[in-house]
Amino acid sequence: MTQPIALTCGEPAGIGPELAVAAWDELRDELPFFLIGDPAHLPDGAAVVEIATPAYAVAAMPQGLPVLRHDFAAPAVAGRPDPANAQGVIDVIARGVDLVQSDAASALCTLPIHKKALQDGAGFAYPGHTEYLAALADVDQVVMMLACDALRVVPATIHIALSEVPTALTADGLRRTIEITYKGLQRDYGIAKPRITVAGLNPHAGEGGAMGDEELRWITPLIDQMRTEGYDLRGPASADTMFHARTREGYDAAVCMYHDQALIPIKTIGFDEGVNVTLGLPFIRTSPDHGTAFDIAGQGLANPSSTIHALRQAARMAAARSGQPS
Repeated sequence: MTQPIALTCGEPAGIGPELAVAAWDELRDELPFFLIGDPAHLPDGAAVVEIATPAYAVAAMPQGLPVLRHDFAAPAVAGRPDPANAQGVIDVIARGVDLVQSDAASALCTLPIHKKALQDGAGFAYPGHTEYLAALADVDQVVMMLACDALRVVPATIHIALSEVPTALTADGLRRTIEITYKGLQRDYGIAKPRITVAGLNPHAGEGGAMGDEELRWITPLIDQMRTEGYDLRGPASADTMFHARTREGYDAAVCMYHDQALIPIKTIGFDEGVNVTLGLPFIRTSPDHGTAFDIAGQGLANPSSTIHALRQAARMAAARSGQPS
């Protein structure tokens, strides 16, 4: 990795500031990164080194958390988001994207935002972090992958009611999800021929039509067609048997049909280590798999494990893209 990782500050009233400091304390001798944010929002007594450009992050790491200063309009009060800071949060994300797209940073890692705070304070027009990143990158479709050392999962539909899933799922949409996942595993994980298992929509993958016919009507034909195109696909698989250890050895990622089908296994297997990865962007983006946790912000109770894993995974992905040893 030739450039440091950019870490955006997220919502300053949440646990992001303390996570950034804790991650630096764990990783200062391992990999270089820098925080984009307001130094005044960091915990009192934190070791901080303000840097003028990302290039100074490597030299600054041994002394303190490198911070690329971005002044906010208001102080940060733990647990109480201030609408005055909403635009600053949004601007930091855009600044991080600019840096990674200009190769000043090797990857982007984002600390949690609070969507309602951004909507209330700055009229944030996007459903979430990922959609804003896709807009900044001028990308039509991206894929959310949750990953830990033992499992990678991709939900084909995300934050919608379960009753809406059968209608939202389409052959074109599922194909595009599989294609983006496949290319992402090649480019960002160095897997030359990824093995992907596709879950069925219905219990027991429909059991031959006894419990739903989507598998027979279009899911299986789509998988069969994509196999003829060179994709190494398995399925549709019964979701109740595809996540135990022996089965996981047979695939590199699982594409699931809806939110809980994907997130229950990843959070059961690697709750503190799970990382949110956005595939399909022209740059690397990872994030801890949790929110702002206003209820514990500022109390020193936040677990930095997911942030640490997100930074490590970003570094490995950057190494895979550049062809360097991870």
